[in-house]
Amino acid sequence: MTQEKVGTLYLCATPIGNMEDITLRTLKLLESVDVIAAEDTRNTLKLLNRYEIKTPMTSYHEHNKIGKGPFLIERLLAGESIALVSDAGMPGISDPGEDLVKLCYEAGVPVTVAPGASAAVVALVLSGLDTRRFVFEGFLPSDKKERRSILQTLEREHRTMILYEAPHRLLDTLEELEKTLGGGRESAVIRELTKKFEEVHRDTIVNQRIYFKENQPKGEFVLVIAGLSLEEQRKEAQASWEEISISDHVQRYLDQGISEKDAMKQVAKDRGVSKRDIYKEYKTSE
Repeated sequence: MTQEKVGTLYLCATPIGNMEDITLRTLKLLESVDVIAAEDTRNTLKLLNRYEIKTPMTSYHEHNKIGKGPFLIERLLAGESIALVSDAGMPGISDPGEDLVKLCYEAGVPVTVAPGASAAVVALVLSGLDTRRFVFEGFLPSDKKERRSILQTLEREHRTMILYEAPHRLLDTLEELEKTLGGGRESAVIRELTKKFEEVHRDTIVNQRIYFKENQPKGEFVLVIAGLSLEEQRKEAQASWEEISISDHVQRYLDQGISEKDAMKQVAKDRGVSKRDIYKEYKTSE
């Protein structure tokens, strides 16, 4: 008796707003798999009806993942193929899809991706901010203490930051960002991505807060925030060196086997002053 072939889990990206933002491959997969595991079957049904897809669905979401995950694994091990979809965008990002992927790897079930839109990446490229290096934080916790704690870890972040936020919490988050990162930080608050009322509001954090206090937030939001600029990083580094004496600063480099001349040169660079000033003060302190 031959062992039945194991099925495959397909992570299928769905539109984040505009229904036409779906790939041909994803449409073929949704039509050909045995079942579609959807975060919200009512929401996914609208997409399936649009493209006349009749594949049966089952729910898989944050509140049933503990029991439903093993059930889906059993079906995959029995040879069925399953397409996993979220309400919008790429499953596995800020949703329980990541848990199902882990279960698949533990059970030896193949996993592959039918890529497509992701709100975080779309917002980043639309923001006009630095896209070379970025960090994605998703939705912040609703608990104020937890939220403040996470934001504090971003205070010295050099990379562009991406957050998701609900309209009723947007002002609170902007206030926290202003306190933690400073009101002058560049940012883009983007709502209703790819939809009719898509809006990109670029401004400093303090001006964002003022704007959305006067204009009630509506729709789903993505916040893209600039990291510390090179100038800010330089000022921070210089400030940290000012906490120790020039003599101790030079000694740190001497301890690394660097010559006295090169050590003083590096100290001058660290502090943003001339080598002559460092030489004069260092020799005086000897």
